[in-house]
Amino acid sequence: MKRHWVVLLFVAVLVGASVPLILGGKGLFIELLKVPPSWLLGMVALIFLCWNLNALRLRLMLKGRARHLSHRAALATVMATEFTLNATPGGSGAPFAMAALLRRHGVAPATATAVLAVDQLTDLLVFLLLLPTLALYGLSRYLNLDGWWELAVPFALLSAGLLLVVLMARAHRPLLSTTGEWLRRLRVKRSRRFGLARSMLRFRSGIGDTLAVPKRRLLAMFGLCLAHWLLRYSVIWLAVLSLGDQIDWVYGFFVQMVAMGAGHLTLLPGGAGGAEVAGAAMLNPWLGSLTTATVIVVWRFITFYWYLIAGGLVMLIFTAREARRARAASPPLGG
Repeated sequence: MKRHWVVLLFVAVLVGASVPLILGGKGLFIELLKVPPSWLLGMVALIFLCWNLNALRLRLMLKGRARHLSHRAALATVMATEFTLNATPGGSGAPFAMAALLRRHGVAPATATAVLAVDQLTDLLVFLLLLPTLALYGLSRYLNLDGWWELAVPFALLSAGLLLVVLMARAHRPLLSTTGEWLRRLRVKRSRRFGLARSMLRFRSGIGDTLAVPKRRLLAMFGLCLAHWLLRYSVIWLAVLSLGDQIDWVYGFFVQMVAMGAGHLTLLPGGAGGAEVAGAAMLNPWLGSLTTATVIVVWRFITFYWYLIAGGLVMLIFTAREARRARAASPPLGG
């Protein structure tokens, strides 16, 4: 990781931790001791299950295009990639991590990036399916219906993102022509312009190859993605239950979805700051300040800090292995 990314990650951790500390005060530490360890272990196991679901999805997307990609290797790749996703601003390091990790299995960088794009596209479709149902329930049961824009804005953004992907796939020739002309005016070298165009075409081809599979496999990929998000976005509900309190599962899911959407606006790693503030604003009226602060700490530990800890360890193992291979492949001094 680049040095300024490490600094941003450190800032993100501090900002994220400060929100529940300000909200809960000294009583937060006492309240945290009331969380049963068995519940924490159960939530950690839930995230491990989510990683396994994503590993299965990765293998389905790479069927026949990655040599020796066992489930264990796919699981390690998913964990390391999601570490990078949470450790870099806006998840910007994830495509590079995915490309580097899959290159070990003979997958071209453009194909790896395309697979990650299909993964994100599937997430987009899942949320487009879930958002209207869950948000309307949350608005009608817990919030004032005058706040309909809270549903309309994210739904419009998701729809716009999906439309952009479709346009890029169907109108790639005009897009290449237009961007090529812009780059020419910016005096980008001809070889560089053609290199970028080839990369985009390989990327588009990779998306096509990933989606050109039997419908059953596409449905399986969608089902795994849906199961992953239903489980992962149950953490707030479980955290509330672990403290002996209760909220509707649908509302807990809705809170987590809106909070993570707000977190993306901060551009800090893991959506730090925005996610905690948004989650606290929606939970505080129903749970009180102290319980809300405790829930925020548990939720963010499970869905952010744990991703950094476990995924970071996997990334360190990958880095150490690559360093050993590089030393073994380099000629001895004086040879």
